[in-house]
Amino acid sequence: MSENQSIKNCVAYCLAQSFDISALAKLLSDSTLIRIIKGALLIEDNQSWSIVFAYGAVVHWNVSSEQQAKLHQLLLDHAENPLTSPEEDHFTFTLDCPSTRIIEDHIEIESSDPILIFALSQGMAQSIKLASFETNAITTINNTNYIPKSLAENGRIKLSRHKIAKIRGQLFLTKSDIILNYDLLDTPDFFWEYPEYEAFYGITAKYLEIAQRTAVLSKKLETIHELFEMLADEQKHRHSTILEWIIIWLIAFEIGMTIFDKVL
Repeated sequence: MSENQSIKNCVAYCLAQSFDISALAKLLSDSTLIRIIKGALLIEDNQSWSIVFAYGAVVHWNVSSEQQAKLHQLLLDHAENPLTSPEEDHFTFTLDCPSTRIIEDHIEIESSDPILIFALSQGMAQSIKLASFETNAITTINNTNYIPKSLAENGRIKLSRHKIAKIRGQLFLTKSDIILNYDLLDTPDFFWEYPEYEAFYGITAKYLEIAQRTAVLSKKLETIHELFEMLADEQKHRHSTILEWIIIWLIAFEIGMTIFDKVL
C-alpha cells in the first residue's frame, strides 16, 4: 500500500453560529497556503486540508490534533455565538482509490484534488451544521415539553406572564436561527461553477442523509411553532381575562356608587 493509500483521519466540527471569513483570510494568508472559494477557506499543507465554512463549520483531512486545536482557537477568536458543546463527526479516508465512495464511515477518494476534497467537505459541513440545528431543536422541545402536559392536566399553564414571555422569546430565537440558515442545507452555489464536482457532494449528502434529516427537522420546527402559538394564545387569554375583571370591577364600583348616592 502506498503512502497515499494509507488510512488517514477526517473530522468535521460545528464550533459556532458563524465565522468572520474575511478576517481569518487576512490572518492566515501571511503564513499559510489558503484559497477563498465561495466564501469558504481551503487551507492546504502537504496532503493535509482544513476547509472552514462561514456558517461555523470546519472539516479537517489528515490534520493532527495539535494543528486542529491551534486552528480552532483562531476560529473561535473570530466567531459569533460559539457553541457551548461543539458538534463533531469522525471518519477515516484513503486517497488514490479506484473510485470515490463511503462505506461505514470510511471514505475512499480517487485523487488528492483539493477541489474534490472541498466538494466532499461541503456535504460533511452541512451534516454537522444540521446536527447543531437538531440538537438545538430537540433541547428546546425537551425543555418545554412540560407546558402542553400542564395544559392537558390542568387546563391552564402554571407560569407567570413574564415566564411565558421569556419562553416565547427562546422559542422564537431557536426557530428563527434555524429558518434564517435553512438555505445552508440546499445544494451549495459552488456547484453552479463546478458542476463536474457535484456528484462528489452527492456522495456525502446521500450517505449522511441530509435530505431525510432536513425533513425531520422541519417537523421539529412545526412542533416548536405550535408551542409558540399555544403560549401566544395563553397570553392573549390571560390579558383578556384581566380586562374582563377590570370591566366587572368598574361596573360594580359604578353600581355601588349609584346605590350609595340614592341611600344618602
